[in-house]
Amino acid sequence: MPKVLIADKMSDSAVEVFHQRGVETEVATGLSAEELKQKLPGFDGLAIRSATKVTRDVLEAAGDLRVIGRAGVGVDNVDTDAATARGVVVMNTPGGNSVTTAEHAISLMLAMARRIPQADASTKAGKWEKSKFQGVEVTNKTLGLVGCGNIGAIVAERARGLRMKVVAYDPYLTVERARDLGIRRVKNLEDLYAEADFITLHVPKTEQTTGMIDKAAMQQMKKGVRIINCARGGLIVEQDLADMLKDGHVAGAAIDVYDEEPARENPLFELENTVCTPHLGASTSEAQEKVAVQVAEQMADYLLTGAISNAINMPSLTAEESAHLGPYMTLAEQLGSFAGQLTESGVQKVNIEYEGAVARLNTRPLTQAALAALLRPMLDSVNMVNAPVVARERDIEVSEVKHERDSDYQTLLRVTVETERQTRSVAGTLFGGDKPRLVEIKGIPIEAELGPHMLYITNEDKPGLIGALGRTLAEANVNIATFHLGRQSRGTDAIALIEVDDAMSEQTLEKIRGLDLVKQAKALRF
Repeated sequence: MPKVLIADKMSDSAVEVFHQRGVETEVATGLSAEELKQKLPGFDGLAIRSATKVTRDVLEAAGDLRVIGRAGVGVDNVDTDAATARGVVVMNTPGGNSVTTAEHAISLMLAMARRIPQADASTKAGKWEKSKFQGVEVTNKTLGLVGCGNIGAIVAERARGLRMKVVAYDPYLTVERARDLGIRRVKNLEDLYAEADFITLHVPKTEQTTGMIDKAAMQQMKKGVRIINCARGGLIVEQDLADMLKDGHVAGAAIDVYDEEPARENPLFELENTVCTPHLGASTSEAQEKVAVQVAEQMADYLLTGAISNAINMPSLTAEESAHLGPYMTLAEQLGSFAGQLTESGVQKVNIEYEGAVARLNTRPLTQAALAALLRPMLDSVNMVNAPVVARERDIEVSEVKHERDSDYQTLLRVTVETERQTRSVAGTLFGGDKPRLVEIKGIPIEAELGPHMLYITNEDKPGLIGALGRTLAEANVNIATFHLGRQSRGTDAIALIEVDDAMSEQTLEKIRGLDLVKQAKALRF
């Protein structure tokens, strides 16, 4: 039974989902980094929110970990590169708190525009400072969206309901999508800065977006602009914003996320023209329930069926796709493993080709399965998640090609490996829709089913090999299960692929290599 550690506070519904699916859970929140490192070994999954930091050191201590599930959108508290290198899938729940976060952004905008928090505190203190808290209307004002994904689109919809004009900058926003949302797309941030009365941020924290709202950016904005950030801390240079708020160029700011959290001290807290909340964007009962259930379902699906959804470092794979791709995955792994076990020098290029029915499927998981199996005989701890990273680190060029051309088979998958010494290919198909078969090795036609113990031989195509090989195996008390032969043409190179009942000793292999006509003999395991 898979085991999941829930390291941050989340709805009890997550535990219920895991238990219903047959996944064992343990809840241990508030762990320090050292406590987490000691706790993680033995767990297949780690469910977190924003409090737990999954660093490289933590991951190195988590030898059994297969998946990290973040109940929320941002994953900047997870070292995704380190997780990928260790073969750990990192998932989030991008749609689970979209409505809640969007509503919080709108709430902050209105609270800032009408100075509601300040007026509330003053009134409760027994004052009646009506003229002090004069605000501004949002009607007919221009709202600038920096980022228009799930959350940004909901903010746009709500803002239009408030009779605001909405402009957006997002490199991935199409003209058609903007038209459907009833907003206008601008070509660059400078154009947005020049016309927006309010600016709200809805982008992830990356190298490109960190510190994007600095003094230089704010100087390009309209005097009197108001800024909202419910996205990620670090997008705004906080001291620059504080300075611009003091000199009046920025009229107000409504901030929910900070460079350092929990934020005990911050230059923005000292100012009267700010509204600050403690990372409440996703803090509604509905959102907490939704993301907890979603992350539990996603993690359980992966641990129990191999289905992958909302992963940061893996292609998505539904449960239905996983079941349908199962035989293809087996074939891809067998072909990759076959090529990998025969490879004795440095790999330079790997090309994976798909023909026929398989070319119309989701082939990315197949490519990663074949690549992982290919690299595994040479490298430890390689799996589908980290295989592309391992290949890049070793300057192995990996390509994937889909052919629409007709094939001799209804479906065909070919793995070609180029090493420092030679180029070798192996191809296979599915018989009956689910039975993997090798159909070609080094361009030589052959039809073979792979068993646990295989003997691969390349030889000269001359009489006498089969008899000599049979005697050698018999003398070693090795029984032959199946025997498959192939050759390019009469008298040229030939191959033999033999399934045997038991593993062969190195001594027996040396005797086979010493037989006349044998060029290469290698034991393979599947």
